[in-house]
Order: sequence, then structure tokens, then C-alpha cells
Amino acid sequence: MSVSHVTTHILDTTLGRPAPGVAVVLEARVGDGWSGIGTGLTDADGRVKELGPERLESGAYRLRFDTAAYFAGIETDAFFPEVVLTFLVDAEQAHYHVPLLLSPFAYSTYRGS
Repeated sequence: MSVSHVTTHILDTTLGRPAPGVAVVLEARVGDGWSGIGTGLTDADGRVKELGPERLESGAYRLRFDTAAYFAGIETDAFFPEVVLTFLVDAEQAHYHVPLLLSPFAYSTYRGS
């Protein structure tokens, strides 16, 4: 498989380094609910390059990050046990990179390239 339509990257801004070993789930909006379409685990560089299909239909999607397990693994208390980022995909766009900037008590995101 080549790089999926949606990729992600997590940087632990408190430690100033990538966040490895974080479980990530890609879900698609289906009616009034959500359906899982891909899973991954961040690599040593904090990236997930293969996360679901190579092409997605236009619509609403979300990424769920298991931040509780990550922070427990580095013995750090944290406020957010999970981060969920919901975004829109246009099938005509070649790629969506959705980074997460993470700390124990805050997070931020943006559309990367």
C-alpha cells in the first residue's frame, strides 16, 4: 500500500519530540454515527503513513488518538484521555495530513501538507 489519503503526525510539545506508539483510529461519518475504516500506531517519528484507504470519498471523517495510553506509558498525568479531530475531505484533493501537537493539558492541530 502507498501512503493513505489521510496521514497524521504527533509531536509531544512538552518534550519537544515525536510521540511514538500512539494508537490512532480513522472513522467515517455514516448517517448519524461513525464507522472505523483504518487504524494505525505512530512510529518512532510520531507518524502514521498507512491509515485507511488510499482514496476517500468526500465527506466527514475523524481521527481518534488514544492519548491516555501514551501519557501513562511515559508516566505523565494528563487531562485529555482521548483527542478527536473531525474534518472534511474533498475527494478531489490528493492528500490530507492532519498533525496533532500534544501536551498533557492542551492540544492543537492544523491541516498540514
